[in-house]
Amino acid sequence: MEVHLHARNTSLDETFRALVTDKVNRAGRVFDHDTTVDVELTEIQNPRRDRFHLELTSMVGGRTLRIVSDADTPEAALDDAADRFARQLRRTKEKVSGAHRKGVADRPDADTGENPDEVVRVKQFVMKPMTVEEAALQMESLGHGFFFFLNAGNDRQSVLYRRNDGRLGLIEPA
Repeated sequence: MEVHLHARNTSLDETFRALVTDKVNRAGRVFDHDTTVDVELTEIQNPRRDRFHLELTSMVGGRTLRIVSDADTPEAALDDAADRFARQLRRTKEKVSGAHRKGVADRPDADTGENPDEVVRVKQFVMKPMTVEEAALQMESLGHGFFFFLNAGNDRQSVLYRRNDGRLGLIEPA
C-alpha cells in the first residue's frame, strides 16, 4: 500500500511516519490489492476535545473507506484507526469475494435475463400543492422514508426525506 501522510497544526517526525506506514501496511495485508491510503493528522487546539484527529481514506474494491479517530495522542489515534481500517478491509473483502463466490448462475437476474438496473414499475400521481408540514404528515401516514410533493411555499417540486439521525431533510431544485 502506498501511504500519503499529511499533517495540519502539527509537525511529524520520521518515527511517527514510519509507524503510520507500518500500521497501515499491516492492516492492508488483509486485502491483496495495491491501493493508496491518505492519512491526515490534525492537532486540535480545543482543550475540551481529544487533542488529535486522524482521518484515514482509501479506495478499496470499488468502495471508499473513511476511518476517523480522535485521541489524546497521535499514536492512540493511529492505533484505533488502524484497527478499524483492518476490520473494514475484512468486511470489504468478504463482500467482494462473496459476490465472486456466488457466481453468475446464483444471481436471480441470470436465469430470468432481466437487467437489475431496469425500471420495473412506474407510479404516477397528481401532485397538489402542500406545505412541508403537510408533506411530513403524509409521509408518516404512508410509512415511507421520503415523499415527493409540490411545495406550496415556492411552487417547486420537492422531496422530503427522513435522515439517518431521525430528523427531516428537504431537497429542492436550485
